[in-house]
Amino acid sequence: MFLDELPEFKRGTLEVMRQPLEDGKVTISRAAGTLTFPSRFMLVAAMNPCPCGYYGDPKRECRCSPRQVETYRQRISGPLLDRIDLHIEVPQVEYRDLKGGATGEPSEAIRARVEAARSIQKERFGTYKGKVVSKTNSSLPPKLFQQHCQIDREGSSMLEQAMNEMHLSARAHDRILKVARTLADLAGMEQIAANHVLEAIQFRSLDRRMQW
Repeated sequence: MFLDELPEFKRGTLEVMRQPLEDGKVTISRAAGTLTFPSRFMLVAAMNPCPCGYYGDPKRECRCSPRQVETYRQRISGPLLDRIDLHIEVPQVEYRDLKGGATGEPSEAIRARVEAARSIQKERFGTYKGKVVSKTNSSLPPKLFQQHCQIDREGSSMLEQAMNEMHLSARAHDRILKVARTLADLAGMEQIAANHVLEAIQFRSLDRRMQW
């Protein structure tokens, strides 16, 4: 599901996504009873850095006051941000890049790497005591989290510093480690290295910006 201009949605509408993002299901309670439905989906959302769209732009001046920027960003609650694994900043594309013939990595190569990582995860988490418990790192249950998301002393020190400086929640801590586990899988590495942890922390850009 893609939501454009994320802060423009009513806050109540956004908050109801917290349960399905966390549990992959949605529960509806009425006087006649309570029903639970499967609701596992991938959320992709986009937003501007501020109401005018130019906060942090190196070429255009932002017209928003600090209060306007803060109010705009606070439309998205911390608990909802905690449930979004990757926060990516997308800078404006230069004209020369639009007209240039340079291309990035072929889609076929990316697909092969993703499929290889998926195979690793399927083999790793396929069954637990005879039952299928997970297919991907994102849905890794707590009982297997500690076993497969261990990091070395350097990575642990980086994560501790990020937790303290960015005031990250326990949920954000777990999300970072799951992303780091995926980065290691994409690199074909059995152990999570410090650089995977650092990259996963960098993918929490909204958490960093909320500290300004």
